[in-house]
Amino acid sequence: VACQEGKSQHENKDKAFRLLKTRIYDQIIEAQLEKEGAERKALVGRGERSEKIRTYNYPQNRVTDHRIGLTLQRLDVIMEGRLELVLDPLLNEFQKRQLQGEV
Repeated sequence: VACQEGKSQHENKDKAFRLLKTRIYDQIIEAQLEKEGAERKALVGRGERSEKIRTYNYPQNRVTDHRIGLTLQRLDVIMEGRLELVLDPLLNEFQKRQLQGEV
């Protein structure tokens, strides 16, 4: 960065350092925003039909969570409020992936 607007070298030097500091700060913020955007984009799906989360099959009394490959033949019990049958394995898998650094 060069600055030759003032009459004294000290003023120019101070102004140049402020300008440099601002540019570096802007680059850091921009890099952070790009990183956060990429992370957010990786977490959010595309919303396509093929991107299923969970399937409820009433005729077969089956619930399948496609994110972790969990299939339970207890849909009636789950619909009565026993959600921990689905949520506990899901939380365990999430914690496992967090420890592996995937999330």
